[in-house]
Amino acid sequence: MDVLEAVYARRSVKLFDKDHALTDAEEKQLLQATIQAPTSFNVQHWRLVVFRDAELRQKIRDEFAGGQSQVTDASLLVLFTADVKAWAKEPERYWKNTLAEISQQLVKAIGPFHEQRGELFQRDEAHWSVGMAMQNLMLAAQGLGYQSCPMIGFNSEQVAKLVHLPEDHVMGPMVAVGKGIKDPWPKPGQLALDEIVFENGF
Repeated sequence: MDVLEAVYARRSVKLFDKDHALTDAEEKQLLQATIQAPTSFNVQHWRLVVFRDAELRQKIRDEFAGGQSQVTDASLLVLFTADVKAWAKEPERYWKNTLAEISQQLVKAIGPFHEQRGELFQRDEAHWSVGMAMQNLMLAAQGLGYQSCPMIGFNSEQVAKLVHLPEDHVMGPMVAVGKGIKDPWPKPGQLALDEIVFENGF
């Protein structure tokens, strides 16, 4: 399946075959594809929590996610979080494979760039990075013949406590991936381009 086919075929599927398991190779392939998403200065804010423990997933489903079956039944359940201060933590590692003169120039610029823009920008940037990584995961899953479901319908504060989210991290959505067992509803309809695309301003 090519990229455009995956874009148009991807739907939010909520019912999964609970007996289907991804192979280790498939899971690694999906996670590696996830982190190919772009980030400013290659900072890679995302921190992914993969829920493997069946009891933990059942607890999230029952207590924090309104009983949504995809929490327990999907083959892979990933919580997207982001390190808001990733830019300040050993930034040289983000450019370790580049020429020294390029690496030195960019690493030197990372700190001032983020400090000047402040904490609200830093938080927004972390969320932007999460969004792009999530889409990578869902499109990669579609390309491998799997289905996915992005999820915001859970108590993020309680789940943050459950995973011991560090203070300098923010919560993002979860993504469930697996073998869908029921077709989604027909697409409800996209807005026309002339309603949402503006030339050179509003």
